[in-house]
Amino acid sequence: MLLAEAAASAASKFNTFDVFMILFTILILIGIIRLVKQPVKNKFAIGFSVICLLVFLASDFAMIQNWMS
Repeated sequence: MLLAEAAASAASKFNTFDVFMILFTILILIGIIRLVKQPVKNKFAIGFSVICLLVFLASDFAMIQNWMS
């Protein structure tokens, strides 16, 4: 009973959506690497992917800062 009360009172800042955010970030990074390796480069796709990666990295940074505080 004591452990259940302690678990209920200590709210976790970790959310299951956080795992998906990290996985999407890794997936975008893999996509950028594959785009850069192509012999014929699609500059628009590379630029768009880099912007997406920067947005996801910024949100991952904010998410991890929320875990630490």
